[in-house]
Amino acid sequence: MMLDHIAADVEPLFDEGRFTDVLRDTVGLLGRAGVPFLILGGIASSVHGRDRWTHDIDFFVKREDALRALDALGTDGYRTEKTFWDWLYKAWHPSDAHIDVDLIFRSSGGIRLDDQMIERALPTDFRGVPVHVVPAEDLLVMKAVAHDEHMPRHWHDALGLVSRCGLDWEYLLLRARQAGARRVLSLLIYAQSNDLIVPNRVIEELFDAIYRS
Repeated sequence: MMLDHIAADVEPLFDEGRFTDVLRDTVGLLGRAGVPFLILGGIASSVHGRDRWTHDIDFFVKREDALRALDALGTDGYRTEKTFWDWLYKAWHPSDAHIDVDLIFRSSGGIRLDDQMIERALPTDFRGVPVHVVPAEDLLVMKAVAHDEHMPRHWHDALGLVSRCGLDWEYLLLRARQAGARRVLSLLIYAQSNDLIVPNRVIEELFDAIYRS
């Protein structure tokens, strides 16, 4: 089922081909540096759910690998910045400062990259670039937790995941119990109210885990 309010975002303001080139370049640099990573953000949302524009390339890395990833980009000429010591470093291609390359090592709600996420991530193709994106279930939890009044796209991204993905509900329950259970529960109830398919047992089990444990 298509929802009007989860339609594609505004048209891009810069060269999409250039965006793809920077994505290919950064994926290669981190890969050659031996940094484990998954792709987050608008790219992951487009792969799993609703197709939407983004000007950010979001890499999810482990805290212990964040500086090594930043150094790998800096060594190749990228301008780098330790933006926030506890969750985010940034980089920009030397010839295109409009594309943000984000190295995220802690998402909202204290969610961090772990081996289970990496093992469940499947290879895919985004505009001709082979990538591994965060599993849809983990992305849904992150989006539900990150949603705020000034960032409604996260809520709509999460609804797009419910609408278009064959979610592993047991894995989603596991991840939701670890972080953001109330946010995920509210999202799934709202999704059901829009006639999206969410098994009743998932809502019941999550409700019990929150309020009857």
